[in-house]
Order: sequence, then C-alpha cells, then structure tokens
Amino acid sequence: MITQFTPRPGVLDLGWGHPRPDLLPVAGWRRATASALEEYTWQALTYGATAGPAPLVEWLGAHLPGADAGSFGPGECFVTAGASQALALAGAVLVRPGDVVLAAAPTYHLAFTPIRDLGATLLPAPGDGDGPDPDATAALVDRLRREGRRVTALYLVPTFANPSGTSLPPDRRAALIRFAQRSGVTIIEDDTYREMAYDGPAPPSLWSRSGGDGVVRLGSFAKTVAPGLRLGWINAGAGTVRSIAALGHVHSGGGVNHTNALAMAAFGRSGDYDRHLARVRDAYREQRDALARHLRAAAPELAFTLPAGGWFLWVHLPPGLTAEALQSRAEHHGVGFAPGPLFYCDGAGGSQYIRLAFSMLPPDDLATAAHRLAAAVTARQR
Repeated sequence: MITQFTPRPGVLDLGWGHPRPDLLPVAGWRRATASALEEYTWQALTYGATAGPAPLVEWLGAHLPGADAGSFGPGECFVTAGASQALALAGAVLVRPGDVVLAAAPTYHLAFTPIRDLGATLLPAPGDGDGPDPDATAALVDRLRREGRRVTALYLVPTFANPSGTSLPPDRRAALIRFAQRSGVTIIEDDTYREMAYDGPAPPSLWSRSGGDGVVRLGSFAKTVAPGLRLGWINAGAGTVRSIAALGHVHSGGGVNHTNALAMAAFGRSGDYDRHLARVRDAYREQRDALARHLRAAAPELAFTLPAGGWFLWVHLPPGLTAEALQSRAEHHGVGFAPGPLFYCDGAGGSQYIRLAFSMLPPDDLATAAHRLAAAVTARQR
C-alpha cells in the first residue's frame, strides 16, 4: 500500500476527511522543492533549526495576519510534522500522566488517542450548540479539583469544526478565553480549517484574541496544501516553545520536518500557495453546495446547517433512526459515512448524527452519494 485510503468497489465513502486527489498541487510542489534545493543546497538536507527554519517561520509570520486577526511574536512558533504531532508535542509539555483533559463534544475524534497516550483521562466539556459552556466547564473544573484531580487542558476546534462545521460565536470565544485565563486550564485550539472559508473570512482565532495568554494554537498545511507533507506548526508562549524544543526526540534531531518546511517557504513566497488556496476554496465550495443541494432534494428529512467552511456536513437523522442502524443499510446502498458517536470522547452521544465529508469526491459523485444515502434512509423507515 502507498496511501491510507483505498476505495472500495461500488462504495462512495463520505466518511473520510481527505482532499480530492486531483486538487493536490503536484506540479507546484515539484517547483517548490526544486527551488528550495537550489536556494539552500545542502542546508535543505541537513539537521534543521530546532523550532523550524527561519524562512518558513518568517513566511508564516507575514502570512497569518491575512488569515487571522494577528500573528505571533519572537519565539512563539514551532514547526511540526503536522497537527497530530503538534498536539502530541504540546500535550507533552502541558499534560502529565493522571491529569484530566477536557474535550468539546462533539469534536475531532482522532485527537482522543494522542491525548490518552499522554496518560490523561479525557472527559467531555459540558456545552451546547455554541460549543463548550464556559460557566458549566468552570464548575466541572472546580469539582474535579476539589476531588484532588489536576485539570490542565481543554481541546477544541473552534473554527469550521470537525465534525459539525460550526464556528464559536464571538461572545463564546471571549468567555472561553476568560475561563482559560482565570482557571489556568490551557485551551488547545486546533485551527486546521481556518483557511477553508467559503462565505467570507473566518472569525479571529482564540490565539489572536487572547494575545497567546491561556491558548496554544495548532496549525496545519494538510487541508490547504497536502496532508502527505506532514507539516504544521504550534503557536504558544515562548516558554512553552522552549519546553517543546527541549523534548528528547526534538532535541536529538533538530527541526522535525526541515526539508519540507523549506519547500513550503518557497511555495509560499512564489505565490503558488495563494493561487492554490484560491483554487481549492472554489472547488470545495462547489462540492459543499452540490452535496447540500442534492441531500435537500433527495432526503429533506435529513437536517443540517450549511457550514461556512471546513470539509463536513453534520447531519441530524430523523426521529427513530440512529447512525448505528443506518450504517449497514448505507453500505448496502453504496455509500459510507462517519457515525456521530465517534466524535464524543466518552461515546455517550451522537447517535442521532452522521458526518459527511464533501472534500474527497467531485460534485457528480457527491450527487450520487446523496441519492444513495436518501435511499438507505427511506429503506430503514419502512
């Protein structure tokens, strides 16, 4: 095998949040790699600066204000091998074995294992349709601490969330920042979908609104460029970045993705990044609209809110139908999805929801998938 995902004959799988293959910038990345090797020669292939090479850090510092309300200061960026490694590295300096880490419910399910790998207990943060409730979460933290437990972090995807596609409203963002700063519970902000915005700019990140106080941000090029680069970054206070740089496997080898980081700097400076981003935004907007349009026509009993960004529709099933019951029938009809309970860290929720990824398939296939899903829903209701 070469790739993680292998299509199954006859199944249009909306369960995988992967990019559409023909949108990946093969020619542009080839140019960027050649440019980086020509400019930096042997320096592109040796051990890199521990926190990441200056060309990429400087490009990020100049680029991010256009994608957000602010950037980062000296020493507040650490280049990583993707957002998953960013979570593991940030967690390694924030979380100790036995700690409690809270997670939004629902949220990105593949973050649960890296957090548990730290020896932490993962609990859902109480919340509502606008995300974690700051007052209820603060009360939970107080109760846990009275029980002698150490609560260190809150993980969430506040902008174009996976799986819901929603973004925290401004007042909820402000209240969560106040909660973090008062409680000492660090918010780990997974900001990987920020630039997948289709209906206007994304809201300011918690990182930029907080001035970095109480928030660590995780960024990634997996959605904007290509997941195979395994390239991302952490924004955190300079002390946290120094602690990450001192971790054993970082200290022993220097920059964790040095060659790709220099190629990314070349890709960004050349203008290819901006041109590519405009292209994929247009394509994913078209795919979002195609799936939504055909679902509404074929299965009006499926309820969802059109997301302003990201890669997913979070679909509420009609009464009496659960994700678990629908899954086998959907497969029989030639369509796959991710069941809602996957996205709750305690597994206690989400049965009335399914997540549909519109990122991997072109509009015509999404139309077919929508009609297959509608047929499966109808078959279960008979």
